[in-house]
Amino acid sequence: MATLSFPRPQAATLAGEPRQERLRDRFGRAITDLRLSVTDRCNYRCVYCRTGEEGAIYSELATEDYLRMARILISLGIEKIRLTGGEPLLRSGLVEMVRELAELRTAFLPDGTPTATGQPVDLALTTNGHLLDLLAEPLKRAGLGRVTVSMDAVEPETFAAITRVPKSFERVLSGVRKAAEVGLGPVKINCVLLRGFNDHQIEAFAEFSRRESVIVRFIEFMPLEEDRSWRPDTVVRMEELIDRLNAFRPLVELPPHAASETARRYTFDDGLGEIGVIAPVSRPFCGHCSRIRITSDGKLRTCLFSQSDYDLYGRMLRGGTDEELRAYIREIVFQKEERHHIGEPGFEKPSRNMVHIGG
Repeated sequence: MATLSFPRPQAATLAGEPRQERLRDRFGRAITDLRLSVTDRCNYRCVYCRTGEEGAIYSELATEDYLRMARILISLGIEKIRLTGGEPLLRSGLVEMVRELAELRTAFLPDGTPTATGQPVDLALTTNGHLLDLLAEPLKRAGLGRVTVSMDAVEPETFAAITRVPKSFERVLSGVRKAAEVGLGPVKINCVLLRGFNDHQIEAFAEFSRRESVIVRFIEFMPLEEDRSWRPDTVVRMEELIDRLNAFRPLVELPPHAASETARRYTFDDGLGEIGVIAPVSRPFCGHCSRIRITSDGKLRTCLFSQSDYDLYGRMLRGGTDEELRAYIREIVFQKEERHHIGEPGFEKPSRNMVHIGG
């Protein structure tokens, strides 16, 4: 892999670290968001993700290793960190990890201006919600800002059929309400739609958003499952979804919060409830992608659908200095893919499944 040259760092900004030029790829996209997977263990076996647990080998690094990676990436301009899994609430020491991450500061203001003291990291977490009722308040006190709950049905029977875990729905619902109560909001609910499994829940989710004051985001099913069962006809595409929601009650489109936002946002004509539609299959949003990912075993990935990942942790184990790791990260991020190729001739599924990449 060719070594790339970059401008020399200048003044200090992040806990004594030299100021770095913001991470950019070869298409000029600023990389500001990190998805950090802290475990690939999960207490669910969702039909669109994991097929079973027999013989599974799990990957987790020590907390200090994730923290070092985060510090280095923040010094390169990362502003947002979302903790993922697997199921991150299964991770031992998670609350303390959140506390330490919350104390880190970004090296840049949102407009790109370098700062002497830095701004707090925008720290969020995605969970299946099964343990959220118990952990929402400690996580909030530790410095977590927001939470997203993966929840693929709003009635117990369908929920159990998808997760393959009985009697969890009420626990998740309790966790959603607890998160809102302690200020981890606005709580977002992510629903992966699969034709024949939960597409009959669309209108019920619209009611749920209005009743519970949460943001429901529908996500098109992507080819990231363990048993390779994805087919184009299992995808409930954005156009069909919008037609269904408009029939339920007229939608009003909302402006995006940022160009890199993945969801198209809507409310209803009376202003009650909010719906997001994340449509990577029918309406890709790669042109404004600002994300990179670190897997639970310390691999750097530049796209969900990458065919390669890069062993950042391995370089750390071999004694790489922070400056050497920064140079390596820059080299990899510069080569970030322009876009994915879902549905195109010759498309290859990613080298890892979603549970091993991090949500």
